Amino acid sequence: MQKIIKLFATAWLAWSAISPAAAQEALEVTDIRYQGTVGQVVWIELAEHLGNLAPLKAKWVGNTISGPQDVQAVVTNDIDIGGAFNGALVKLIVKKAPVKAVIGYYGVDDNTWTGYYVKNDSPIKTARDLLGKKVAMNTLGAHHDFMVREYLERNKVTDEEAKQVTFVITPPVSGEQALRQGQVEVSTLGGILRDKALERGGIRPLFTDRDLFGNFTAGSYVLRNKFIEQNPKASKHLVGAIAKAIEWARVTPPAQVRSTFEGIIKARGRAESADAIQFWKSTGIPSVGGVVLDKDLQVWIDWLVKEDIIKAGQVKPSDLYTNALNPYANGAKVATK
Repeated sequence: MQKIIKLFATAWLAWSAISPAAAQEALEVTDIRYQGTVGQVVWIELAEHLGNLAPLKAKWVGNTISGPQDVQAVVTNDIDIGGAFNGALVKLIVKKAPVKAVIGYYGVDDNTWTGYYVKNDSPIKTARDLLGKKVAMNTLGAHHDFMVREYLERNKVTDEEAKQVTFVITPPVSGEQALRQGQVEVSTLGGILRDKALERGGIRPLFTDRDLFGNFTAGSYVLRNKFIEQNPKASKHLVGAIAKAIEWARVTPPAQVRSTFEGIIKARGRAESADAIQFWKSTGIPSVGGVVLDKDLQVWIDWLVKEDIIKAGQVKPSDLYTNALNPYANGAKVATK
């Protein structure tokens, strides 16, 4: 009898050792492929560091500076999860990209936003002053492209006149240098890169995305439709882990978040600087747990209709996203902190 009890106890301890994996039931996949960002921490990396992602493992396959490229890599099955500006997602999904938005991953709040900067002594004061000038941004057809075009339109610059403004693709980490060296007249600077540049002085914002739209979730992570269908448990676990990481970063003192990010960057050993992390202030995501709201997508649907890029009634927000995988979806609300 004692031998049976001992065997039972041994088996129970072995089962306990693999929990919570056992409690979560067997997930359909083990690795989640993703692209990172130089000198920064993306949410899946934080989720893994916090222990939320296990038993899944984050598999880094390289870095990206472009949301549309990141989503395209999801479409072609080179990675499993990627994110882009919501306006770009609307265009891609309308064109039958087989993906679904599952959680917001960046945005604009009181502390985190993007400015479009000029030198202090620049003659550029208004939207019309941009004619004939160059504006640096990370990619075309995404967040910064939309914002500059919206700024021009709101200030009565015609579509024909707007063609005189040149958009120059520039990696975010090089945007400040391009502006200071005169390679462009305007540079897009956001978050920690913006604050680092402001600390050095000599630049001022022409306008900001928060000036235009207030606080909003600007971009969402997507999964392939087939990935969700074939891996429902893993999909839900993945999105839940990222949602919990976002909330951890929201409620944890910023100094602790920065210290955690610095540790993650150092530990991953990619020969990169973590200096910019000291300027991190907030998640920039207004909704709790990154829950996607209709308005996050409707504003860009309306914009694309206005620009004759898509037709009125061609798509509605619910066609583009699902909150079914997000544990914070019930009672979704805008965060107060």
